[in-house]
Amino acid sequence: MLDARELLSAAESREQEIVATLRSMAEIESPSDDKGALDRMSQFVAGRFANLGGRITMHPQSPAGDHLQVTFGGRTHGKPILLLGHLDTVWPLGTLEAMPVRESGGKLYGPGVFDMKAGVAMMLHALGMLQKMHGWLPRPVTVLLVSDEEVGSASSRAITEKLAKEHAAVLVLEPSFGPKGALKTARKGVGEYSLRVQGVSSHAGLDFEKGQSAVLELAKQVVKVSGFTDRKRGITVNPGVVAGGSRSNVIAAEAKSQIDLRVSTIKDAKTMDKKFRSLKAFNKKCKLSVSGGINRPPLERSEKVKALFAIAREIAKEMAYKLDEASVGGGSDGNFTAALGVSTLDGLGAIGDGAHATHEHVVVGALPWRTALLASLIERIES
Repeated sequence: MLDARELLSAAESREQEIVATLRSMAEIESPSDDKGALDRMSQFVAGRFANLGGRITMHPQSPAGDHLQVTFGGRTHGKPILLLGHLDTVWPLGTLEAMPVRESGGKLYGPGVFDMKAGVAMMLHALGMLQKMHGWLPRPVTVLLVSDEEVGSASSRAITEKLAKEHAAVLVLEPSFGPKGALKTARKGVGEYSLRVQGVSSHAGLDFEKGQSAVLELAKQVVKVSGFTDRKRGITVNPGVVAGGSRSNVIAAEAKSQIDLRVSTIKDAKTMDKKFRSLKAFNKKCKLSVSGGINRPPLERSEKVKALFAIAREIAKEMAYKLDEASVGGGSDGNFTAALGVSTLDGLGAIGDGAHATHEHVVVGALPWRTALLASLIERIES
């Protein structure tokens, strides 16, 4: 087993190579809704992993981009480690014209560099370092990079869950949290619900009493579900989109709302789902329908998560870095794997800021130690 400081030294000597890899990927735009762009991205990354000796498997999708799986053998024959991430970004084609990839003040800016192309670059160089220093990988490793994480992982979830069950642990290269690069040992679960109300239309002046307002009914429902929020338990409900009616002088026949739900525990996810599905119309002459549900279960801070974090924290300490942990409100594909009971550690990617924002960037000087941390974790996690 390699000393953590030895890995750090090797990663530091690769800093500019890591940056060059990241720059190349960031200059290939890969929005979630453009299959052609995503497939160009996956082919580029596949080529880089193939150069390391990885066996490439493409999971074809239509209309989503193809998902990339790379398999590496290792010296041992225990269960492999799964490195998990995504290739899609929230940025539309043409973003590079107004937001070019650039380096300034020790930071690399550009669409998708933080979330999460830096994590992919780190995977490549961590595996390359281990191969060069050992002559082989110390254990089998699988890489899974999906194309639809930013839009809910509908086409990739089954692939992710199937693979996760075959692995000793899942290391998620999503961005870290905060300026010191905390790992994410808990993530909220995410749900999306749609409330639809069917009322009865009528003229607001001539036949007001004959109408049954879908808008009024929906307003009452929005107030009710907003009351489900319990900040102490980590439950938040946000009716983010509301629409209804046709004209001000018409009693609205239809209204709808899309609602975001965040929960911290699987128990609360089940409770909240039951609450949404138990909603009844206040106005019995209106019809209420509820659809949707929990699309990402919570990543809870389980004993398995804590054990993985303890290993990571010790490695960081050996490299003279202090590693913290955080609980965050956003979800990732690590939510799926943790919910299966598979050891999962998230937020192992770059240190930076501005995910989904125009100031998106990574801290260049932190890339080496994060890459060394990943390489050392691959070595030390037991099968």
